[in-house]
Amino acid sequence: MNALSSNKDLQLLNGNHAVAMGVKLANPHFAPLYPITPQTPILEKLIALQSAGELETELLTPESEHSAMASAIAASATGVRVFTATSSQGLLLMHELLHFAAGARTPIVMFNVNRTPASPWGFWPDQIDSLSQRDTGWVQLYSENPQESLDTVIQAFRIAEAAQMPVMVNHDAFYVSHAVEPVEVPAQETVDTFLPAYKAGLHLDPELGRSLGAPIDQKSWNESRQQMAAAMATVGDLTASAGQDWGDLTGRSYGPLEQYRTDGADVVFVTMGSMCGTVREAVDGLRARGIAAGLLKIRLFRPLPQVELRKALADVPCAIVLDRNYSPGVGGVVHQELKAALFDMANAPRLHGLLAGVGGVNVSAEMIERLAVEYRDAVASPDPVWVEE
Repeated sequence: MNALSSNKDLQLLNGNHAVAMGVKLANPHFAPLYPITPQTPILEKLIALQSAGELETELLTPESEHSAMASAIAASATGVRVFTATSSQGLLLMHELLHFAAGARTPIVMFNVNRTPASPWGFWPDQIDSLSQRDTGWVQLYSENPQESLDTVIQAFRIAEAAQMPVMVNHDAFYVSHAVEPVEVPAQETVDTFLPAYKAGLHLDPELGRSLGAPIDQKSWNESRQQMAAAMATVGDLTASAGQDWGDLTGRSYGPLEQYRTDGADVVFVTMGSMCGTVREAVDGLRARGIAAGLLKIRLFRPLPQVELRKALADVPCAIVLDRNYSPGVGGVVHQELKAALFDMANAPRLHGLLAGVGGVNVSAEMIERLAVEYRDAVASPDPVWVEE
């Protein structure tokens, strides 16, 4: 472990407060935030830090999430580091402006707390709010626990500012947002070494007479999407290098994907977010019973790391996707994405898409163990299967 992180500051933090501590360390210039359950503790903690004189960021509490994103875009366009946060209905209200932020190449970092959208009304962990925004042009990262949420929000600023693309980091409502765990808060010196002061590239300047989002012709609009595609193509490597550099400083390395006990596995579970922790427990239980199981955790969902996914699942007999989301008429989003990524792969696994944990329904380690036994030798399932008890 690097000397910069030798003096550990271990604190009991819930996931949302861990995010706020990461924001404090990243030191953005501006943060417009509108409260919404279960994201509100992020805003509350940032206000508390500012009131205590520990946060220099200018905070703004506008009248809606739409206005929060509008002000985030405007501020980012002037060349300052910007953070915001939301959840569920708030994210959906931002939808129009998420396209605008990505098209304008504003490197905003947003933390979204995954929650069921209406209707019916609910407050439970479900990832369809962010997954339904997958075509807006935002990078999407998913975190498993409070420590990873703190670490990822800091890395997200580096990724966003290098790619000049906005980044959305997500963690599950309550399972992570309100769960209290020991979290190592890195020293400011460590973060400053990893994330230097922001120097904006293209930004608005009255002396240069630039415009933002002005009407253009068809060819120029088409070219703008090609430029976004080129930027997105760099994100996988940026995510890997940021995760490795962070590991060199803190001892906690990250990548676009994470594999747990997949060597020689007969069945590999593929999932995102807090369910990964439950799957780890199930994998250990299965291994103890002589069943070769493993976990493939997707941390970077947009852009989808297709090459890495194909490599990780090559020659695996069976892969089971656990989707904490439901796209009506299609099924699990991650299952569909994985089917496309593995298409025409000669040594692809038999792939099963299971709707597990939709709407926050609990998925136990014992249930996951039963699924491994049930599906490891079964024919691939083309249609989504509901597995809730």
